[in-house]
Amino acid sequence: MLAVDIQILLVIILGTSDCQIIPRIEECGLSCSQGFHCKSKPSTGIFNSFCRDAPASLSSTVLKSMKLSTAMKCVQGSQCSLHLSIKGTLNLDENIRGLEICSLSVNTQQSQCVNVRFSRKTSNKLGGRKVHVQFNCFEVNVAQHIYVTMKTIPNYCEVKLSQQYYVEDCRNNDVGKHIPVCFAGKLDYNVDRERKTISVNVSDFLQDRDYYVRLCHKRFTCEDVGSFALIKGKESLKSTSLPYSQLLPCLCIEGWSAIPDARRTQLCPFKNDTKALWDNIVYNPATQTLAWEPACPVHVTVNLCRLTKSNDQCVDLQNSSTTAPEKQVKYSRVDTHPRLCMKFTTKQGSWVKCPFARGNFPAWKMRIAARAQQVQVSFMSQTKAKFSVLVCNKAQLSSCDSVGIRHAVSAGDSHPTSVNISGEICGSEVCIQGWRTDVDYSVPLQICDIQCTLSSQSQEDDENSVRIMSLTAIILILVTVMALLGHKILTVFRRKKYEGRSPAQIIRQRNILPVQCVDKAVPLAP
Repeated sequence: MLAVDIQILLVIILGTSDCQIIPRIEECGLSCSQGFHCKSKPSTGIFNSFCRDAPASLSSTVLKSMKLSTAMKCVQGSQCSLHLSIKGTLNLDENIRGLEICSLSVNTQQSQCVNVRFSRKTSNKLGGRKVHVQFNCFEVNVAQHIYVTMKTIPNYCEVKLSQQYYVEDCRNNDVGKHIPVCFAGKLDYNVDRERKTISVNVSDFLQDRDYYVRLCHKRFTCEDVGSFALIKGKESLKSTSLPYSQLLPCLCIEGWSAIPDARRTQLCPFKNDTKALWDNIVYNPATQTLAWEPACPVHVTVNLCRLTKSNDQCVDLQNSSTTAPEKQVKYSRVDTHPRLCMKFTTKQGSWVKCPFARGNFPAWKMRIAARAQQVQVSFMSQTKAKFSVLVCNKAQLSSCDSVGIRHAVSAGDSHPTSVNISGEICGSEVCIQGWRTDVDYSVPLQICDIQCTLSSQSQEDDENSVRIMSLTAIILILVTVMALLGHKILTVFRRKKYEGRSPAQIIRQRNILPVQCVDKAVPLAP
């Protein structure tokens, strides 16, 4: 319960810190407690860097406290700057003539120091009393990390206060609205895909100040993509056009005011367009290496896979999975079969790319032919290759359990090479599986749902075939004999029909019935 309360308190503190109003000052300077006379003078900090032993009468806690905060100084309500406000408390002593306050920038190692001197009369007269000192003339930058020290003058060893301080950044509303380096501007864009340009409009930035816009690829930093554009502050049109080569997820638009240490604003509108990343696949035929390198940092899982015949699934190959947020993915000794593909999986989904699908690389084929009590498996390859083939039971889409002996085959030069597998091989779950063995990653091809070879019924089928052929021959002979017999009977019948008639009667009958003429001449009666 206590941990929850602490978390809620942190959320409240952090949430309200961005809304904290920075105290305003009209002029920077030095002030001391009422009745104390003090003055300041810039110091290099060198002459007071070496310490001396403190007198026995001087307490090591003569410096009581030091408090740091940020103040804002504005000119005419707009040109504002940030200053470090330092408040210190000490017990005045006759051995102390003043204080040295130094501010060191941890980022740049630049320092600035000031000496605060008390008059000798004040030190002697008001010794032992507390004096409050405030100095706020150290100008600081947004989000600066500072190391502040407070020492006595002279510098007594082990009489010192030090503290680290972080200046508010542009997420603080007050700082973001009034400090020029925080005026990053607002970017709007429009993409012209035909011309491959991005038009950028800029608003809400420093008036009469130039403004830079560029395209960059966001990695650890945003790396330049081409040149940047300059928008003149005096121009009324605050827009520019930037050419691009490819819309990638890491392609960002970055803008900033043309002032030192200006805050930059970024817009990355294409972070979900990951399709373009999967096209950068390269195959090296000399080393048989298939490689892919992301153009942008992306958390993706890469697999080699086998595209099914229906083209609706790609089954992962064993031991080919790798996760690559930035580095190159490389597979050595890869089969160039058209169905070998690369699968890319992210939170947005999966994409499959098949670099050999167009048939531009050597490929191989496997065929089967059923014979009596065996199956003949043939391999044909455009290049020399070694294969293995076996009979298996298909348990799942991606697995096939071996049930027989593995056979080795070599093929090449586009000449088919065959191997015979004996035994009854049939059934919907029985497959012939073949793959290359001379590479590390090969597509296993499967021919399944093999029709039974009917080896036990082969003799019966042959006998039935002979019987059918014999019966057909007998029927043809009978038809021929019947045709010849019919023709002979018709000829005899016609001869008897014209016997005992004169030639004139026969001619007259022929003239009347010309369509009934016969092919052969009928002999006349004597």
